[in-house]
Amino acid sequence: MLDWGTILHYFPFLLKGAVLTLEISVISLAVGLVFGLIAALGKLARNPLFRWPAAFYVWIVRSTPLLVQLFIIYFGLPQLGIRLSPFASGVLGLALNTGAYNAETIRGGIEAVSRGQIEAARSLGMSGALTMRRIILPQAMRLIIPPLGNNFIILIKDTSLVSTITLVELTLTAQRLIGSTYKPFEMYLMAAVLYAILTTASSVCLSLFERKALKGYGI
Repeated sequence: MLDWGTILHYFPFLLKGAVLTLEISVISLAVGLVFGLIAALGKLARNPLFRWPAAFYVWIVRSTPLLVQLFIIYFGLPQLGIRLSPFASGVLGLALNTGAYNAETIRGGIEAVSRGQIEAARSLGMSGALTMRRIILPQAMRLIIPPLGNNFIILIKDTSLVSTITLVELTLTAQRLIGSTYKPFEMYLMAAVLYAILTTASSVCLSLFERKALKGYGI
């Protein structure tokens, strides 16, 4: 039988961890979008000085586990004289990781736009930036937004790994409460429920944002 008294008593502590999880996810998503956009444009660049570093970044991040990346940032960088807090390390690691996947999503959406339309825009005297904003991006958005939303959902669940670098988010909060309550089933069950609530609510919000964004672009 579930110990509902323990669940109700410690629920505020788990909720506090869930709030931190959401905060980490949102910040990491924002930074990861910047990393992803820069890497995507770098991979599309003709200049190898931009293309090769961007390609290497995407390759190395996608080829290694997120947990190892977090360990390198939090435990490895201090050996080089760079010390980051658990929060900064977690956000940086998650942002770099999701940024690599965002880069491929953004690049794929941009490349899906017909070259003929781009050439027609340039023939009308549009600059590269104006072509991107008025021609390429509106058409790429319908391909980019859904997978970016999926990346965010995955990001929320991946935040559980930052517990390994002592960041007290939802998972580590549950682990610490287990140490004092000896109720692993109740604590992990409530953590799972809160993760499900976070991902479901995020999915609904992202769906609403997708419809609004595509409508704004006339799609």
